[in-house]
Amino acid sequence: MNDVRRQFDLVVIGTGTAAGVVAHKCRRAGWSVAVIDSRPFGGTCALRGCDPKKVLVGVAEALDQVNRLRGHGLRTEDLRIDWPELVRFKRDLIAAVPSEREGGFLKAGISTFHGRACFVGSSAISVEGDVLEGRHVLIATGAKPIDLSFQGQQHLITSERFLELDALPPRVLFVGGGYISFEFAHVAARAGVKATILHHGERPLHHFDPGLVDLLVDRSRSLGIDVRLGSTVTAVERSNAAFIVHAQTEGRSTQLVADLVVHGAGRVPEIDDLDLDAAGVKWDTNGVVVNEHLQSVSNPGVYAAGDAAANGAPRLTPVAALDGHTVAANLLHGSRQQRTADYSVVPSVVFTIPPLAATGLLEGDARHRGLAFDVHQGDMSSWHYSRRVSETHSGFKVLVENTSGRILGAHLLGPRADDAINLFAVAMRTGATASVLKQTLYAYPTAGSDLPYML
Repeated sequence: MNDVRRQFDLVVIGTGTAAGVVAHKCRRAGWSVAVIDSRPFGGTCALRGCDPKKVLVGVAEALDQVNRLRGHGLRTEDLRIDWPELVRFKRDLIAAVPSEREGGFLKAGISTFHGRACFVGSSAISVEGDVLEGRHVLIATGAKPIDLSFQGQQHLITSERFLELDALPPRVLFVGGGYISFEFAHVAARAGVKATILHHGERPLHHFDPGLVDLLVDRSRSLGIDVRLGSTVTAVERSNAAFIVHAQTEGRSTQLVADLVVHGAGRVPEIDDLDLDAAGVKWDTNGVVVNEHLQSVSNPGVYAAGDAAANGAPRLTPVAALDGHTVAANLLHGSRQQRTADYSVVPSVVFTIPPLAATGLLEGDARHRGLAFDVHQGDMSSWHYSRRVSETHSGFKVLVENTSGRILGAHLLGPRADDAINLFAVAMRTGATASVLKQTLYAYPTAGSDLPYML
C-alpha cells in the first residue's frame, strides 16, 4: 500500500514547549500545520520532567520544613512520605495533559499524528503510513538519557521511570552528579531511602557556583546522602534482587550494592532516529546544527528548537519557549527581520532542599572575559529568613561590574532561592543596577527583602 501524502505549510516534530509555541503561532497566522509525537502529547516538562518532579519535591519540602521545625513550636506524630499516595497524586495532576494538549491542537485546526517520525526527503516526513510534506519543518523532539559505555547499563532506570515508581526500595544509587541525581536523591532521602550519588568529576553541578555547590554537597551528606566524587562507574551487574555497582574511585576499585540504579549522567538530543541525513540536515551529538536564527545550516527549510538544537543554550523549559517564539517570528516575518534568541540571562535552579539557583556569569567566566567587578558573597544561615525555618546551609554570591553597577551574575542557595533568582534575572534583563535593587522597597520578611544585603 502506498503512503498517503499530505501537504502542510509547517510540520512540527514534537509536542512540548517549543513545538506548541510555534505550531499555534503559525496556525493563528493562517498556516496549515501538523504536529507529530510518538508519545502522549505534552512533551518532557509537562509529563516526564519539571512538573511531575516538582510535585514530589513539594511534598519533600513540606516534610523537611516540619522536621526542621520540630522543637520550635511544631509537634507531629508519625510524619512521613507515603510514596504510593504521592505518586497517585502526581499522576492525577498530569493525567489530563495529553488529551488537553491534543484537544488544543485540534481546536486550533492543527492536524495531529501519532507515531515515530522519519525523514524521507528534504521536507518530507513519514509517520505511520502517512507522508507529511511541509514547506517548513520544525524539529523539537526534546532529549533522552545519554548512552553509557559501561557493561550493564541496561540495568539502570531513567528519570522518567523513577517518577512512575509505585514504591521506593531501601537503597537507591544515582549515576552522575547533575540536576536529576541531586533532586531525586533529596526527595528519596526525605522518603527514608539510603541514597548514593556517584559522580565521575571532582565537582558536580558545574554550571553553578563552586562554593555554593560545596555547601549543597555538605547539606546533602548531612541528610545521609552518600555523595562520592571522582567515582567513575565501570559496570553494573544484577545480583539476585539487588545490583552490584562497580566503580573506580581515586584509582581504587569499589563495589556498592543497591536495590535500584538510576541514570542521572546527562541527556542528549533525541534526534538520532529521524534519518536527518535523508533530509540533508547537518547534526551531531549536540543536536541539529543551526545558525543564530535556529535554522538548519544545511537545509533552510528546517528549524530546530529547545533540546534538539545545537545552539549552546542551556537545556531548560524557558529556553525552549524562547526558542519557540524565535522560530515562529522567523518563519512568519523572517523575510523582513530575522530574530535571534538572547540566552545571556537564563535563570536556572536545582530543586534540592534547599534549592540552588543561578543566573548570568560564574565568577571564573567573568574573570576569563577580563571584566572588572566586585564580588559580594556570604553565608546566609544566620539571616532571619534561614533561621526562621532552621535551614543551616544557605549562601550567596553576586557579581557587580565596577563601572556600570550592572549585575553580571547571581548565585543563591537557601530557602526560596528559586524565586529570588528571578528578581536578579529581571534586573539583569532590564539593565537595573545594583543600586536600583538596593533602593527598592520589598515586602518583609520575604526572600526578596534579603537582596539589598547581597549588594
